[in-house]
This record gives sequence, structure tokens and C-alpha cells, in this order.
Amino acid sequence: MIFERNLTPYIVFAEDPIVVGLQKISANQQRIVFCVDEHGRLKGSLSDGDFRRWIVANPTASLDVTCVEVSNTSVTSAPATSTPADLAPLLGQGGITHLPLVDATNHLIAVAIDRNDVLRIGAHEIGPGHPAFLIAEIGNNHNGDVDLAKRLVDLAADAGADAVKFQLRDMDALYRQSGASTAGEDLGAQYTLDLLSRVSLPAEKLFTVFDHARDRGVDLMCTPWDGPSVQALVDYGIEGLKIASADLTNHELLRDAGSRGLPLILSTGMSRESEILETVGLLRSLGSSFALLHTQSTYPAPFKDLNLAYLDRLAEIGDCIVGYSGHERGWHVPVAAVARGARIIEKHFTVDRGMEGNDHTVSLLPEEFAKMVEQVRDIEIALGDAAPREVSTGELMNRTTLAKSLVAARGLREGEVLRAEDIAVKSPGRGLQPNRLDELVGRKVNHDMAEGEFFFESDLTDTASVGREFEFRRPWGLPVRYHDYKKLIENSTPDFLEFHFSYKDLEVDLDSFFTEPLDMDFTTHLPDLFSGDFLVDLASPDDAHWERSIREVQRTIDTTRSLKKWFLRSSEPIMVVTMGGFTKDKHVPAEARGAMYARIADAVKRLDADGVRIAAQTLPPFPWLMGGQQFHNLFLDPHDTAEFSATTGTKLCFDVSHSKLAANFLGMQFSEYTELIAPHSIHLHLVDATGVDGEGVQVGEGEVDWPLLAGQLDEFSPGAPFIPEIWQGHIDNGQGFWTALDRLEQWL
Repeated sequence: MIFERNLTPYIVFAEDPIVVGLQKISANQQRIVFCVDEHGRLKGSLSDGDFRRWIVANPTASLDVTCVEVSNTSVTSAPATSTPADLAPLLGQGGITHLPLVDATNHLIAVAIDRNDVLRIGAHEIGPGHPAFLIAEIGNNHNGDVDLAKRLVDLAADAGADAVKFQLRDMDALYRQSGASTAGEDLGAQYTLDLLSRVSLPAEKLFTVFDHARDRGVDLMCTPWDGPSVQALVDYGIEGLKIASADLTNHELLRDAGSRGLPLILSTGMSRESEILETVGLLRSLGSSFALLHTQSTYPAPFKDLNLAYLDRLAEIGDCIVGYSGHERGWHVPVAAVARGARIIEKHFTVDRGMEGNDHTVSLLPEEFAKMVEQVRDIEIALGDAAPREVSTGELMNRTTLAKSLVAARGLREGEVLRAEDIAVKSPGRGLQPNRLDELVGRKVNHDMAEGEFFFESDLTDTASVGREFEFRRPWGLPVRYHDYKKLIENSTPDFLEFHFSYKDLEVDLDSFFTEPLDMDFTTHLPDLFSGDFLVDLASPDDAHWERSIREVQRTIDTTRSLKKWFLRSSEPIMVVTMGGFTKDKHVPAEARGAMYARIADAVKRLDADGVRIAAQTLPPFPWLMGGQQFHNLFLDPHDTAEFSATTGTKLCFDVSHSKLAANFLGMQFSEYTELIAPHSIHLHLVDATGVDGEGVQVGEGEVDWPLLAGQLDEFSPGAPFIPEIWQGHIDNGQGFWTALDRLEQWL
């Protein structure tokens, strides 16, 4: 059972139009909202079923009707003081899954939700489909110092903790002997009592630390060791209670904590399975919302005793969310626990493992906790799901380079019937894969083919892929190489060609590819890779790399200038440049980007770009470079990208695929991204995208809202030329380009 006290997603005002209610129902994905008056008093419930019944009964009614007119005004509610055990019989009765909880004057206070597959603590929902909830257990590692406690909160928040957890004890209520009267206790208990008397913070001081945690935006949990501490935490408004392993068999404390309507997390260290089963039964009878943590309560715990496999059994016993509370050395075991299914991780947290107390010994330092957070998040991404295997974008690129294709074993004439001996298997993998051989044999060749020419999908049809004439409101072009531009313009007349250079293309004799000037314009694109596995990086802090990067860009500028004589409409061609700023292991902090942009600005000043307009390409967060994924840092965030363009005068090439991936990564609307970038853009690469690294996707098959984008481009970048930069669009006689242009024609 969840007690939802954040009511904003669940309420509408009684006089709101029904459309507002339907929007709220759709947004909260719970299929219900509650109607309140202007004072917050409950007036009814409105579910999608209520609306369907109303519209069937009133098929001609106006949607100007108010929410309360459609709602169920006889809604079942319960007092806000009800315990989970009181509410359990009501939930599920008559299909009730959401029960409004009201005070004595019928003000809506909370909503009880009949779910045990998730746990909600503060701003976090814990369970399948959500990131693991990572708790920094500060406990008493503040050693009784409020300032140190606040510092630990800050360090935990900076390290990426979702929550910080403390402990609260009423020493007189908790121990049969306290203060100086501990002579009758065993040595271990006497040591513990003495330590706690010196390092524990009383409630009023601890709550000032809690307030600081809330100011830092990190969720709060606390372990109460006794009844008075439970009450104090409830009165404060704690977001969740943690029950220590030592109290798993303390049914009195469990009844008290479990009746408060707060989520519970219970550690199971020091307990037998029969005792865990007994506690689960008790919590079920109370209607409590809880999770169980697998724990080995020794400090530090030997790896041989951890038994992470028990997580599976614990989930079966509790029929609940499970997690792991670790007391072993290091942070690698929690990472493995997440891979094993743990949805909650708790690790002790300190600034000095040499401080007094057992907990310090098994605690992580801030930088270690941050490393654990980073690796847990990596593992969560890597786990994925059980969907059928697809080929990733990076794999597709490598497959093209490394795999094999079906090619013509000899010259073939249109109309010939293909035999097995007419077809060979050769690298690279640009064409039909070898497993398509049987589909080709027996078909008629639909166009003349030279020996070694690839077979494509169109060779399995009766018609070869060809272009046509297109009409757009702005200049359009095709991405080409020297060896294929003639074939691509046989049946269409683009306004310009964009030459995507390889580093070898900078060394060729242009007269071997051109015989007379073309009546069109052209643009160029800096090579992605140079000899020696060299990537241009005008932001590189390494002087040698930086100097070579400048030389390679200059060489490409010179080649661009030399092309001008072959294009009658050329005046000041655009050259697209990937400026650099990439890293191999992770993104740099935002504050480091300014110096990197300054380094690029210095490099650009060194270039002789007379007669050529350089356009810095917008970049994706995770580029596919040299056969694998890397990290782009610059020309990613539209704010600093636009600032760089405005302050340096360097215009942009707005790559829609890259920018959509960047917007997804940054969590911003692509329309907002476009508003910032498009005014600085003199050139467009139009292509779709998915997720944060799915680039080069065919137009209309990704996540870009093309009608909206087209309108924004008309407003902010009128007249900017474009190419369809579909990945591998040039193969099969340009089929990918023709498909993209067909689709873009309706919007541009």
C-alpha cells in the first residue's frame, strides 16, 4: 500500500472543464483524479470509466461540462488517521484501487494506493522499471557533530546518493541500563553503550540536519531504535523508516512503525529464514508497504558469507521489492547485487575510515560512493530487457565495415537470370548479407552490373532504385563521394552536392573525377578520421594533437577552395567541421567546457578560410568513432553552442539527428533546442534519431516531429540549404536519400 501525499497529479478543481480532468488522468497514468473545491475539500472522484459512462449517456453533450458534473460524488473515502490495516479491507472492494484520505472537515490529505510492486520514498519510486535507490547510510558517522553531519549530507548528495539515512535512539527508552550504569553488561554491549552515549545526536539537533538534507534535495530516511523515536520521526514528517537487522524480530517496534502509513525498509541480517517469514506475515497483516534488504551483519563482512544468490529467495519470501545492505569492503558487491535484482542499495558513508566506531570501518569515502553510483548506473543501462535482439547503431556501422556482402562474380547484363556461380561473397558488408543468396538465385538482373558490384534490396524487386526531380522551398543537395556523384545525379538535379571527404580524398587528382564544370553549387565535410587513427580535436589540450588538427582542417579548406572551379554556381562554399571536444570515458563537467570552447576559438583564428564558410556541426552525446562509442562535450548543449557561435561569428551546421539525441540526453524539448540553434545555422543535415545514440535514422522512422521542425526552420533558418544525411543512404543507388526526400517534400 502506498500513501501518496503529493496530491498535485491527483486533483482537479470541481469547476475545471472535463478536458482538464482527462489531461490529468492521462498524465498521472493512474486512470483517476479527485475533484476538490477551492478550499481543497473532496467533492468526488473522476475516473476514465466515469467519463466513458457519462459520454455514452450524453453523446451530444458539450465538453465544456465541469469535472464535478461527470464525477462520482458518492466516492468512498477514509479518515487520514486510518492505519494501513484499517484501509486494507476497503481497497479492492468494488474495484477500489485509490482511496482518498480526508481530515475531519473533508479536506483531501492523501491517497492510499493498492500496490505492493513499488515503494515510494520522497521523490523516488522504487521498483521494476526504476533506477536502484541508493542510500548513503550516515548513521552515527557524524560522531555527534552537527556540522560534520551536514557536511556528510552535502558530500553524499554530490556523490549521487538518492537518500541519506540516519539513526535515532532514545537511550533511556532503549536500554535497560544507560549512562554510567552499564557495569552489568557484557563487554560488547558496554562498549556500544559507551560509544552511542558519545556519538548519538538527540532528535532536535538531528532534525536540523534533516532540514539541511531537504534543502539539498536529497531524500531522507532514519532508523528508529525505539517507540519514542518512531513518534518523533513521524511528527517531523520523515519520508521513510528503516528497521535495523537487530529489530527484525522486535514485533512491538514493527507494529508501531508499520501502522504509521510510512514505507518501511527492513534489513534481514542476524535473522533466520523462519524469523523473516514471521516478520513478513506481521507486516502483511498490518497492510504495511515494505521492502527487504539482504544483509550480512558483520563489520566488515567476509565475501564468502555474502551469498547474493539469497536475493532471489528473499524476493520469494517477501513477495516484495528487495535490496542489499552491504558491510563488506569496497563497492563492487553492491554493483553485483544490482545486476542480481537489488532495487535498493545501502552503504555506510564517512569521511575517514579511521574514526572511532565499527561503521566507519565498512564505510565508503565520498569518492568511492560516487564511483559505486556511476558503476551501478552503468550496470542498469547494460542490463537492458528481454526484448528480441536488435543490431545497435554502432554494430550496424561495424557490420558495414567488417561483414560480407553478395556481389556480382562477373559483369552482368540487365535481364540475365542469376545463377549461384554469378554471385560471390566479399567484404565489406554494404550490400545484401550472404544469407540472402537463395533469394537472388533465379531472379532476373534489373540493371547492368560490373564485376564486384553489390547486390541490394532493390535487386530482389523488378525495378532498380532511381532518383527523380524534387521541389523544396530551400536549396537541397545530396551527400556524395567523388566516385558516386555522377550516378546519383543521373535522374535528379540537386542544387548542390556535399562531398563527404575521406582523408584519402584530400590527396586525389580532381581532374580524374571532373571533366567539365557542373551547373550547381557544392559544400564539403571534414573527414571523420585521418591516417594513424587520428581524430581532429581543435579543443585538445595536447599541443601536438591541437597543431595537427589545425593542419588537417586547413588542408580540407584548401581542397574545398580547389573544388570551386568545377562548380559554376559556387561563390563561398560551406565546409562542415566537427570541431572536437570529445572524451573516451565520460563527459567532462559543465564548468570545464568554457576553456575547451576557448581553445577551439584560438584554433579557428589560425585558419585561412578566405572564400570558405566554416560551419561547426552540432554533435551528439555519444558519437560512434573508430568502431565504438565515445563522448562529445561541445556543440551538444544548445546554450553554450549558441553562445560560441554568437561570440566567435562561427556559424553552425544544424545536424537534426545529432541535436535530437542531444536534446534527449539533456532532457529538453527539441523545439526549445531548435529555437536556440536554428538562428545561428547556415546549413542543415536532415535525418531522424532515436534515444541518445540512435543516429542516422530514416526520416519519419525516429522521434523527430517533422511538421513542427519544418515550421521552426522556416521561421529561424529560412533559406538554409539541406541534405538528407541518412546513414548508408547512398547504397542501392541512393535509395535511402530518395526515400528521405520523398518524405521531406511535404514539409519543406
